[in-house]
Formats: sequence, C-alpha cells, structure tokens
Amino acid sequence: MSIFTAEIASKNVNLLKEMVPTATLVAYLINPTNPAAKIYLDSVVAAASALGITARVVNASTEQDLDDAFASSKKFGAAGLVVIDEPFFHSQRNRIVALAERYALPAIYTFREYVTAGGLMSYGPSLTDAYRRGGMYVARILTGEKPADLPVMQPTKFDFAINLKMAKILGLNVPPTLLATADEVMNRLLFAAVHESGCGPSRQAAFFGPTVANGALRTWQDLQLAPPSRD
Repeated sequence: MSIFTAEIASKNVNLLKEMVPTATLVAYLINPTNPAAKIYLDSVVAAASALGITARVVNASTEQDLDDAFASSKKFGAAGLVVIDEPFFHSQRNRIVALAERYALPAIYTFREYVTAGGLMSYGPSLTDAYRRGGMYVARILTGEKPADLPVMQPTKFDFAINLKMAKILGLNVPPTLLATADEVMNRLLFAAVHESGCGPSRQAAFFGPTVANGALRTWQDLQLAPPSRD
C-alpha cells in the first residue's frame, strides 16, 4: 500500500507557502539512509520553484543530526520546513516538533500525529484509514488470495490539520482560507480563532460553518473569552 506520493510532497510546499506568504527559502528534511526519501525531491523542488521558493535539503538520520539540521536551517535563513514521511522521523516526532518550536521554524508534516504532538500543520493520508485498509489486505490474504495478485492501494482519505496554538507561538496569522479547508483545527483552538476574527454569530456561521460557530458559542466560557458582538 502506497502512503506518500509526489502529489502530497507538492501539496505540502503549497500549504506552507500559504501559511508563510513571505517565504522565499524553505528547508526539506530527509533521511539520507532511506532511498525512498529522495524520490520526491524533484516534486518538492518543482513545487517550490513554481511558487518562487528555493528548497534546500537538510539531512538527518540520528538524533544529533536532527539538532544539527534545525540549527543549519535556521542559520541559512529557511522560512519554513517540509518534513518528509519517514519512519525514523515519525519515531522522533516529539523531538522534531520541539526543535521546530525552539528554532521558530514553521513546519508542515505528512501525518496529523505531528500536530497532535504540538506541530504546526500537516497534510497527508490518514494513518487510521491506512491501517484499516491494511487489515482488509491481510483478511484477503488469509482467505486465500495471493499477495502478488492484489492491487497497490492508494490513499483515499487525507487529513489536513492546523494547530493554532503553535501558529500563535510562531507569530503566524493563519489565513482564513486554510482554516476553512482544514479537516481538523485542534478543536478548542479553532473556537479561539472564531473569537479572534471579531465576527458576530451570522458571519461566523457563514464563514466557518454553523457547526463551528455553534460550538464556539458554547465554548466561550471554557476558553475564558468574551463572545464577539460585531456582525
């Protein structure tokens, strides 16, 4: 089953540019010991070039390498970071998220688990859905089908998540277009964003959708915010 694709690599660059419109140079974190990591490099470079951005590769295959990669990215002036889908990185996601915050680097990841760990944003296949579909493969094999006869399954469900708390820490103003298209905006933090928009109830419902707007109204007290009145 295929998880990461060139299209996702390109999409991540585009989303990072939307989050950081002034970016002209981004870092692309890969593990050089993983041959698959370089497959999507051309896609990232091409997507960045189309947006007037230079993508510069930084390598890491150990914990110390991760520290060095972030320090190097900050030193050469990267305005953001694209983190490739990679088993070692996934196992080090808490460390990577902490380094991104320490070096004030807006980063986009492939899986929402990074955002759950405190990362800024992610776009990529749903791991939960991938595991479910993998289980279906196992079931077909156990019932007698040959693995070689099974088609390669492509992701069908994608998650786009944003962490507004991290955005605030990094001094970023999340564009409303990103909020409107995100599948998940760390729940309570989305309600804070609705409040900070300054819109009254009818505008909230029109822009953010009635579910979010109604949820926000029920969450003001929990967030210790005063409901906006401007419409």
